[in-house]
Amino acid sequence: MASVALLTDLYQLTMAYGYWRSGKAGDEAAFHLLFRENPFGGGYTIAAGLETAIRYLDRLRFDQSDLDYVRSLTGNDGTSLFGDDFIDVLRRFEFGCDVDAIPEGTVVFPQEPLVRVRGPIMQAQIVESALLNIINFQSLIATKAARVVYAAKGDVVLDFGLRRAQGMDGASSASRAAYIGGCHATSNVMAGALHGIPTRGTHAHSWVMAFPTELEAFETWAEVMPNNAVLLVDTYDTLDGVRHAIEVAKTMRTRGRELQGIRLDSGDLASLSIQARRMFDDAGFPKVLIAASNELDEHLIASLKDQGARIDVWGVGTRLITAYDQPALGGVYKLTAIRPKGGAWQHKIKLSEQEVKISTPGVLQVRRFASGDAIWDELTGATALAPGTDLLVPIYRAGKRVYDPPPLEDVRRRCKEQLARFDAGIKRFENPDPYPVDLEPRLFDLKTRLIAEARGLAA
Repeated sequence: MASVALLTDLYQLTMAYGYWRSGKAGDEAAFHLLFRENPFGGGYTIAAGLETAIRYLDRLRFDQSDLDYVRSLTGNDGTSLFGDDFIDVLRRFEFGCDVDAIPEGTVVFPQEPLVRVRGPIMQAQIVESALLNIINFQSLIATKAARVVYAAKGDVVLDFGLRRAQGMDGASSASRAAYIGGCHATSNVMAGALHGIPTRGTHAHSWVMAFPTELEAFETWAEVMPNNAVLLVDTYDTLDGVRHAIEVAKTMRTRGRELQGIRLDSGDLASLSIQARRMFDDAGFPKVLIAASNELDEHLIASLKDQGARIDVWGVGTRLITAYDQPALGGVYKLTAIRPKGGAWQHKIKLSEQEVKISTPGVLQVRRFASGDAIWDELTGATALAPGTDLLVPIYRAGKRVYDPPPLEDVRRRCKEQLARFDAGIKRFENPDPYPVDLEPRLFDLKTRLIAEARGLAA
């Protein structure tokens, strides 16, 4: 299996080298991965990607080809960035941090840490970029999928995004995240094999065009694949295609088979689906499903629903798999506390002219109540908080994994159950209600004091 150690930005390695060279590599640090705004202008986010992150951390070793490449890197003067002594440090690298994370499928909100890494600062720094890559992307796609599924109001939603995804790795992880968010199946066979996701798909326009007539194409398809008979009806004229599908449905019924459905991929989907439904019902085929595709997203699906569209299955591709209207979650990974060797923990804070970018100091945890969430600091305690559910759970202790990821079906079910607990106000697409996330009072006071001290305003 290929090494994953070089899935990092160069500045992680240069900082690691700097920590080691300056004698700080063994200082203990706490980093938190979080995001600052919900994507898509929405009211919530779905945490996803943890199992993939675990697979990355489980395999995190520098093999010889990694070391040879790192050794080849040079600085501005053409000499090596890293000496052989540091290459030997990487050769002996074993991940030894504590990691806590919010389980996949959990509904989360801005400023809440999704992952907490605590351990030797050099190690905690090296994993930054990979964790951000994994968690940011899958959480983004899972959230988009949840919004699409919400718009579909119980209809089947299929992930049709493989051909428009950003590369093979992006396609597989996006299909996984879309399934967590509530999609019922994917067209991506590799994702089905890797992650156990149900796969769906029948034929394209090319199948119809490969035959002398549309009717012959449909008849042949029903003969060769009678247990997967969904006919794409818009290659030439959509309503003629529906009429031909009805002819095929009648023939199949004489053979003891039933046409499963048709798919619309262009035109006025609301009007065409209404007409197609009427035609099938009048012909005695009320159970034939009508599927639709063609640049769908949550907003278009909601609009089609409002127009009375008679669509049972939604094939959502580009705008799901690429998170079309917001291409990145914007998660960050911030140092919030440090403990030099032999010393005590020190709270750390990053300032900014933008309030949302000011970090929260401490070794943080998130506690959920019926009425909202609170972020608290394990270093100062949470005696001011009522009992609730702490969301971050142990994943690694001193580099040893103490958590087994649940089956993907359980993660998907968790997402559905979590969303059902929240008020519809946070799930609506326009002007969603803000969900309360506050700092525990002592942490709020600490953060306020550190900001004042850093700005020279302390009394």
